[in-house]
Amino acid sequence: MASVRVLGKAGFQVTLLDANLYSTFQPLLYQVATAGLNPGDVAYPVGGIVRRRGVVFRRGELAAIDTEGRTVKLADGREFGYDYLILATGVTANFFGIKGAAENTFGLYTRKDALALRDHIMAGIERLSEQDGDLHVTVAGGGATGVELAGTLAELRKEVFRNTFPDIDPGRMHVRLIERADALLGPFAAPLRDYTLAQLRRRDVQVTLGAEIREVTPDHVLLASGEALPSDLTVWAAGVAAPEAVAGWGLPQGKSGRIQVGSDLRVHGQERIFAVGDIAVNPDDPTPQLAQPAIQMGGHAARQVTRLANGQPTTPFTYRDKGIMATIGRKSAVVQLPSVAVFGVAIFGGIRIRGALAWLAWLGLHLIYLLGGRNRVSTMINLSWRYLAWGHGGGVIVGDDPRR
Repeated sequence: MASVRVLGKAGFQVTLLDANLYSTFQPLLYQVATAGLNPGDVAYPVGGIVRRRGVVFRRGELAAIDTEGRTVKLADGREFGYDYLILATGVTANFFGIKGAAENTFGLYTRKDALALRDHIMAGIERLSEQDGDLHVTVAGGGATGVELAGTLAELRKEVFRNTFPDIDPGRMHVRLIERADALLGPFAAPLRDYTLAQLRRRDVQVTLGAEIREVTPDHVLLASGEALPSDLTVWAAGVAAPEAVAGWGLPQGKSGRIQVGSDLRVHGQERIFAVGDIAVNPDDPTPQLAQPAIQMGGHAARQVTRLANGQPTTPFTYRDKGIMATIGRKSAVVQLPSVAVFGVAIFGGIRIRGALAWLAWLGLHLIYLLGGRNRVSTMINLSWRYLAWGHGGGVIVGDDPRR
């Protein structure tokens, strides 16, 4: 979408190809999965965006690229020609070859993933009122997605059980977070990582650090240490990789199957093809796999197309760090801002914020980046209900039991 904005304003004839009719705001998918937001709150019709910029939208899934003939082929057989091609297809889960992980876990990369996870979570909670036993939910991965999901699940257990399922003992739902490293939120400063760990444990999340998963079964997570942890529902947030289909595009691939690009974001060996976002990797200068780098890369690639079309040389991409943030739960988040420099001289070090102020900053920023005024208003209302009304009669958006 960042590329489309720049190219549309520059007057190019642009065709946007995507497998979905909507653009998904991925940072809030975990809110959909935990029944805090409706799926429409994080999705916006692509057609409504591109029409205002004179861009043609066609729905379809990329199947092949003919670099010699400058055409792309979709899964349904349609072909489109191009003068310049920008690939921004995103990534999927990386299971690192762990036995059973692909078959027995839920991802959280698409709207469909979030809905499926929501239905299984709600169905699991409902079954607690019908039968004996406990519900064990495991989140694999201690990055921002894993932390946000685990913290929200803990609050879901604490508040919603009390109001929506008063007959169920909240202690029967167990939330566990497993991280291979020795700390959560690796890119953050140590004090913020420690704060995050303390906040999760305060919410009764069972955090297991320095643990490697060896196998995932339908009802257990087996660690390399030999310990078997019960898990009725396992969510995989432990890493990303390029989809298998990328291997058939005939482009150079690097770490985790991502497409290798140069400093100007052109694919290695290609003069007219760019790759941006998580699908792209520059081996010499990798960027964080976050929303801001992807947005900046999209705009930069479009500007390079403009330069090439005007007979000008390309320029290297430089990531402007605007900071990172993650929410843990109600009135609890962490924000880390970069150092500020004036004329190349740092005037003070990076700012670190935690607690309620960080949470308000997180909420405000995510509302700003949502597409569409209706989505912003709806999300603000739903999140306000979730974080302000819970514990005082707050409700929950429920799902369908996948068994029925």
